Amino acid sequence: MTKKLETFNRSDLEEYLSREFSELGKEKISSAVETIINTIVESVALDNKVEIRGFGTFSKKFIRPRKFINPKTKAVSYLGETAILHFKPSKSLIQD
Repeated sequence: MTKKLETFNRSDLEEYLSREFSELGKEKISSAVETIINTIVESVALDNKVEIRGFGTFSKKFIRPRKFINPKTKAVSYLGETAILHFKPSKSLIQD
C-alpha cells in the first residue's frame, strides 16, 4: 500500500505565509523565504546538519562513484562521488 504524497513548493509556502501574516508584504515574505533557504543550503554545503523541529532534517547525502555509457557514442565515462541535499520529514509532518 503506497501513500499519496502532496507537494509543497516555494510559491505554496509564500502564499500560505502571506495568508497567515497578511500585515507583511509579499516582498518581505519572499525575501524571508529566500534567506531561510539560502541559509539551509549554505549550512548543508559546509557539512552541517540542519534540523527544524516539527518539520524535518536537511543533510548532505553522498552518491557513490559510478561509470556510465553515453548511448550515442558508446563512450565509457566515470563520474566521481557526488553529494545532494537530502530532506527527511519529521514524524509530525508525515500524516498516516
